[in-house]
Amino acid sequence: MLHNITTASASSFATPLHVLHRFRTLRNPRNGCFSIKTNPSFSHQFIAISRGFYRLPSSLNAVSSEFPLLPFDSSEVLVPSECKTLHLYEARFLALLEESLNRRKNHFVHFVLDPVLPSSSPAGVPFAARFGCLVLVEKVEKLEIGALVSIRGIGRVKITKFVQDEPYLKGLVVPLQDNSPDSVEDINSLVSKLREALSTLNSLQIKLKAPKDEPLQTQITNSLRWAERDPSTDSYAYFIPTLAERLSFAGLQPVSGATLTELLGLQRAKLEAMEIRNTLRRLQDCRQLIQQNISMVAAKLAIQSLGV
Repeated sequence: MLHNITTASASSFATPLHVLHRFRTLRNPRNGCFSIKTNPSFSHQFIAISRGFYRLPSSLNAVSSEFPLLPFDSSEVLVPSECKTLHLYEARFLALLEESLNRRKNHFVHFVLDPVLPSSSPAGVPFAARFGCLVLVEKVEKLEIGALVSIRGIGRVKITKFVQDEPYLKGLVVPLQDNSPDSVEDINSLVSKLREALSTLNSLQIKLKAPKDEPLQTQITNSLRWAERDPSTDSYAYFIPTLAERLSFAGLQPVSGATLTELLGLQRAKLEAMEIRNTLRRLQDCRQLIQQNISMVAAKLAIQSLGV
């Protein structure tokens, strides 16, 4: 059974989620896949918004590139190094996928269409395009209806301009990476400590009993392996951040057997990490989160050993 996870987060905003109601993100709790569907009745409103009523970031002094854009609710923010599976079945999204595969070297942009509170938007603009992440399509599995698409976040982006609204969104984006670090020594020291903590957490997770359909490789290990690879030969290598920045996101993955409260805490950490432009601070925050997860998994292992 598919559960709508967009509506659950809408109540915290005063502004109606007109745009987000057009793009409903659905997650299957059995396999972790996300499905996307639209509300056709909202097409005319969405076109009007995309042609001039978004609050977009100011242009950056960087070369922009054009990509298809796929919007999500803030509860589905994607961070660099993270892997996610989508179920695309509507014609517009399959067309987006086709362009990504055939014309954009297997890439598109995953972003959050976020409501803006009236008090923080004096111009009356109700939505902001935020938390953009360029993604690589790693695998496509054709189904009777649509396709399962495995994607990987590779680097943050800012959307500077919308250039198309139908049949799907397209826009110009520029890379968004951290500012130059103040202390390389501090960065390297924290990277070393983070790697050690991630290794410890992974070892504990492997010992923890998990559902039979859960992959043997933890999501943290999957992200860590991608973060540590050499990206120099990638098609859009200039969108991929430094090793330290990639590692600072790698630990922001769910832990085996996580509770709803723990997953909500992870979601808040991911949103904050996407906002930060300081590698050192994100490394510190990620290490703190990993240490908390180590304590949590160790406690669950102790209970498991008692047969409770």
